[in-house]
Amino acid sequence: MLGISDKWDSIYTKLEPATSIPVAVLADNSYLLPKQGLALDLACGLGANALFLARQGLAVTAWDISGVAIAKLKAYATQQGIQINACQQNITAQSLKNDSYDVIVVSRFLDRSLMNAIISALKPNGLLFYQTFTREQAIPPEAANRHIPRNPDYLLSENELLALCSALRLIFYRENGGCGNLKLGLRHEAQLIGQKR
Repeated sequence: MLGISDKWDSIYTKLEPATSIPVAVLADNSYLLPKQGLALDLACGLGANALFLARQGLAVTAWDISGVAIAKLKAYATQQGIQINACQQNITAQSLKNDSYDVIVVSRFLDRSLMNAIISALKPNGLLFYQTFTREQAIPPEAANRHIPRNPDYLLSENELLALCSALRLIFYRENGGCGNLKLGLRHEAQLIGQKR
């Protein structure tokens, strides 16, 4: 049986950083970012969020369990002349040091046991941009044209992200679910921006 890093290495072997885009919660709300500071792209994959943050003038660290993803991100960032500290990292609560980052971005990754450590790793007034999958499947995953986990351990229940981040000052939240015209808008995902008090 493949280990978790082997699984993601296999997935990222077929993909390239040039084709990945930052998550909407970050791209659509980039005006909230500080002009400078330290940012962490947690479980970064091919680093679309990390690249976006670096282009906004932040000093960026990017962590992922996949060595393939990190190698591709490093090569692409170098080719583009972008400085990113990309590291293969098995992310644990001990990996996250208190009061370290002005911005943390987490996208399409959920480990509930890390939430307190993620929040603690923000500096005072630091911002968390979080976007990941929900259990409410308004349209079938194949219709959404993206891989959505089936295991509920990796899916948020209704309004769960609000509860997980309740220690933060809420700046922005969206969870469209099955409301309205299902052909429009972000489905299958919740978005949150919170600020450490």
